[in-house]
Amino acid sequence: MTVNEAKKLAKKIMSVGEIPLLVGHFGVGKTDLVREIAQETGRDLVILILSQMEPGDLIGLPARGEDRTVFLKPDWWPEKDETILLLDEINRAHRSIRNAIMQLLIDKRIHNHVLPKGVWISAAMNPPDDEYDQAELITDPAFISRFFILEINPDPSEWINWAEENGIHESVKEFISNYPEFLSSSRSVSIRADLKPSPRSWYKLGKVLSTLSEEEVEKYGYTLAAGIIGPEAAKAFYDSHLKNSEIPSVERILFEGFDSDLEGIDEYNSLVVRVIDFLSSADDTRLEKISENLKKVSENIFLLSRKLPKESFYALMRYIVDESEKSGLRGKTFDALLSNLMEHEEIVEMVRSI
Repeated sequence: MTVNEAKKLAKKIMSVGEIPLLVGHFGVGKTDLVREIAQETGRDLVILILSQMEPGDLIGLPARGEDRTVFLKPDWWPEKDETILLLDEINRAHRSIRNAIMQLLIDKRIHNHVLPKGVWISAAMNPPDDEYDQAELITDPAFISRFFILEINPDPSEWINWAEENGIHESVKEFISNYPEFLSSSRSVSIRADLKPSPRSWYKLGKVLSTLSEEEVEKYGYTLAAGIIGPEAAKAFYDSHLKNSEIPSVERILFEGFDSDLEGIDEYNSLVVRVIDFLSSADDTRLEKISENLKKVSENIFLLSRKLPKESFYALMRYIVDESEKSGLRGKTFDALLSNLMEHEEIVEMVRSI
């Protein structure tokens, strides 16, 4: 998304007490974006460069109370509601700093010090890249699920307008206008986080969507959803809610069949991911239901193969083959499912290539 789009959404997200995580390469304007929001809303801005902080800098130092140890407030601690707290370089923070941040994200407090009620929190980071020092942050789903991820790619026309307003030399503006590919790196800004939906993430998404107009939901709904519940759930939500498309449930596909046509390769790939997720999370009750309806399930999967691109169906079959080699009820169920599927010559040939 562009810088202006990220600014608009970040303000909406913070206004309902949630936390945007701005992801972009250095120099794209992540800090300036938050600074502009602070100016427009009449708020102070406190910037914490987490990569340069020690635990004592963040959480405050211990001191002797009357009959117990107490922690002093750190010098950066905001004293009034009208403040934005920017946690910058969050991907380069030491593990001890990240642990302290977690309490700040969840409870808006550190030790016994509670942030003023109206304080907004935002965060920023560079994407995972060989050019940046990284800490193992994005692998922790409990941490990353606290944020709405907004991935920023600067737009040349947007930057030229900004340059006009800020007195940038004409030669620079003219060059970028003629050669926009030189504005910034073309490397991916994705943090490659494995976002999954949860009751908490749906709650967060609902809070933010409630602040948007219908036009804004249509324009930004998928982007917001993908940044908190992941792209697969976001695609299904967007198509179902905004495009009024009927999104078949995986349970219906497996037990009743699938006779619809999807629009493109992305929708088919999304469907395969949902089927694999459904099977991956199957407990004993669901596995027993599959066993009791083995013929029907295997036939519906085979019929699905007639609609899916070969590469997409191959991914599903590879999953079934892997699961069939496991022990217990899961292995037994998938082994029986695989045996039924291999009554079809096309499936036999595919399994041989796995």
